Amino acid sequence: MKSEFSLTVLSLAMLADSPDQMTTSDVIADSALVHPVRIRKVLAELKKHGYIESKEGSGGGFIPKKCPDQITLDDIYRLTAMDTLKPKCPEGGDHCYIGSNIETVLDKILADTEEQVIAYLRNYSISDVLDLIKKEHVL
Repeated sequence: MKSEFSLTVLSLAMLADSPDQMTTSDVIADSALVHPVRIRKVLAELKKHGYIESKEGSGGGFIPKKCPDQITLDDIYRLTAMDTLKPKCPEGGDHCYIGSNIETVLDKILADTEEQVIAYLRNYSISDVLDLIKKEHVL
């Protein structure tokens, strides 16, 4: 799975933790130990899809637009990681029934797997993630 999924969930959890306070991409990037440009790309997608709002300039940053209870991880998966389970298969020759059919079969198996992942992720919201983080908090 691509790291954009976890970076998006982390960003939304941080924003949900301080919903009335502007949070900058630098603060989120520092938490994730990634370059702020990566977080800005994630935040741009979240803003584009109506999950967050932003304010530019001094005192600016990002705040949630949607309630964290209403944002489920399956939504975030679809936004950031859909089709990442699709395998890169070698080109099979027509002379071998296995090689010429492996991609089709694996595509079906992994598409079914992805649907199960999506169904499971539907059970978790950003609020749930934040609650679980607070329970696991060890610092």
